[in-house]
Amino acid sequence: MKKVVIIDDESAARNLIKDYLKDFKELILVGEANNGVDAIKVINEFKPDLIFLDVQMPGLTGLEVLGHLEEIPEIIFSTAYDQYAMEAFNMHAVDYLLKPYTKDRFSKAIEKLRSSDSAEGLQMLAETLIMEQPSYPERILVQSSRKLVTISVKDIIRIEADGDYSKLVTKDQTYLSNYGISKLEEKLNPKIFLRIHRSSMINIHFINSVDKHISSYDVKMENGDVVRVSRGYMDNIKNLMY
Repeated sequence: MKKVVIIDDESAARNLIKDYLKDFKELILVGEANNGVDAIKVINEFKPDLIFLDVQMPGLTGLEVLGHLEEIPEIIFSTAYDQYAMEAFNMHAVDYLLKPYTKDRFSKAIEKLRSSDSAEGLQMLAETLIMEQPSYPERILVQSSRKLVTISVKDIIRIEADGDYSKLVTKDQTYLSNYGISKLEEKLNPKIFLRIHRSSMINIHFINSVDKHISSYDVKMENGDVVRVSRGYMDNIKNLMY
């Protein structure tokens, strides 16, 4: 069974989807909204597995809604505007229904849903949303088990390279990003996140103390982690000293 939410500012469009959904007993409608602001509230409350999402709506566009969600469900766009199709598929949406569409076209979208690799698609969507942040983000989407969740950037204590990926360490949990540490260094505020090793970045707000050795430093974080400063990055620590 999959929980479904419908987001569209036109009641006729929402009713059409509800009518078509009757043929798919495994899809259970749990909520709907007619604008972007309410869409965020409904999706975050019900945490659906699938949303039917319009693009042009009052308040926030469908694409803007995605950047405010705690978890990203699978998405089938439903809109009268074809110019957003490429952007939708770049976000790895399940399908893009261009209004007006038939019951047969709707059924084909559901078949795509059944056969899609949702875990990979969701992760790619998360990374796309991170990359499209216009400035240093305050919240980002990361993988947690098979879900995408939002975490506050200010809660990241340190970042550790893990091959081609990165681990984001917070007080309560460690998350995985598909981006390497150098890419995250480009995306996060350099006044807060300091690179101190080719494999490590730290949030300066969580520094507890710094131990000086003959040719290096060890930074002790507030959660007890100790991170070595490599020789090539020592100036980054020295610049914090007054």
